[in-house]
Amino acid sequence: MSSLRKSTIYVIDDDPDVLGSLRFLLEAEGFETLTFRTAAAALETGVPRHADCFIIDYKMPGMDGLDLASRLHRQDARTPIILITGDPDESISARAAAVGVAYVLRKPHLEENLVAHVRRAMQETETTPRP
Repeated sequence: MSSLRKSTIYVIDDDPDVLGSLRFLLEAEGFETLTFRTAAAALETGVPRHADCFIIDYKMPGMDGLDLASRLHRQDARTPIILITGDPDESISARAAAVGVAYVLRKPHLEENLVAHVRRAMQETETTPRP
């Protein structure tokens, strides 16, 4: 039996169809996936230290994805964050980078490159020396 732990991805999106689709996609690629419909629900978990990557929707009720990303980044700057959005506003990428987001991906074609970006973000984190 392998002692290797599956990478754990947290997906936060208020759309249950998106959550289900991303869970299916990520689990098919071998990731353990935990899903949340609000930023508050994700934060209530205490932001577990075993998260390997966060995938966060930009527009959600209550706290938006950039606010959540900022809080998560302050708690643990090493866990990569990928922001997903259907918003065409190009300034989102610059604002996202300012709060520690590794990548911004546009909906609706997430499946085309999401897994590659998750793997790349986690690999970049592994090769970045700790401060």
